[in-house]
Amino acid sequence: MPGPTARRSFLKASLLTTLAFLHPGTALAGFSTKQQPSGRLNLYNIHTGEKLTTTYRDPDGEYNPQAITELNRLLRCHHTNEQHPIDPQTLDFLDLVNTQLGCNNEIHVISGYRSPKYNNHLLSLGHKVAKHSLHLEGRAIDIRIPGTALSTLQRTALSFRLGGVGYYPSEDFVHIDSGSFRTW
Repeated sequence: MPGPTARRSFLKASLLTTLAFLHPGTALAGFSTKQQPSGRLNLYNIHTGEKLTTTYRDPDGEYNPQAITELNRLLRCHHTNEQHPIDPQTLDFLDLVNTQLGCNNEIHVISGYRSPKYNNHLLSLGHKVAKHSLHLEGRAIDIRIPGTALSTLQRTALSFRLGGVGYYPSEDFVHIDSGSFRTW
């Protein structure tokens, strides 16, 4: 059974997701009018083998609750199977990057939501994961797009200056998140 901290985090993330549904402009506050997400994503989770092609928001910025639920499931912690609401700003940032790169790409997901248990496990194995990673809040995703150079994916994400962009060429992925703009 999850502890009080996990429940508070889940409730906080659920509230943010609900606010995004009620006030769709909020999730897009950082985007200019010329750089709007398409509202479509085509994802493949490399750990579970699951695929999802979905329209998660309409052109007016209204989110599709069923699609968001499906995205939360696909982007769950693959180690514990625990689901967590994914921040709509993270989805929109991912969508913007994909749209800039041609829109019809299958995005390979290395990591979406990461449970505290799995994060601690990775830390215990010596992996260089942040102790307070935005993955723990459903605000980060690690990706690659087959046929797109990792450096191109990184430059494209950086060009928006919206959130965090981490470049991991030796692990073959780019990290993006809905935190403040920063790069590593």
